[in-house]
Amino acid sequence: MTVTLKRKIELTAPESIRRKAGYRPGDQVEFKVSGRTITIVPKLTPDEIADGREIRDPKIRATIRQGHQEFLAGKTRPADMLRELVELAERQAGGRKSVSRRRPKA
Repeated sequence: MTVTLKRKIELTAPESIRRKAGYRPGDQVEFKVSGRTITIVPKLTPDEIADGREIRDPKIRATIRQGHQEFLAGKTRPADMLRELVELAERQAGGRKSVSRRRPKA
């Protein structure tokens, strides 16, 4: 899509372009300029930035790759694993549940 820039009108990305890029009303964006190129990117939250750094960590990537391979091989048992973790926690607590059963003071 081609648009003509005018002197007193701000540059606006057409709605169809924003929709294709996945931008929604209320999203925050950053503009980056390199030479004659303007790049519009979503402004990331601190959590998203940390996630991006972690995903580039070779150790984390290897763990994700291994988990995916186990999933494809049918070795994963997420529901069973959760139950096993709960049972393990109960055994380590001496068979008693870690939830306090004391009544609140009146």
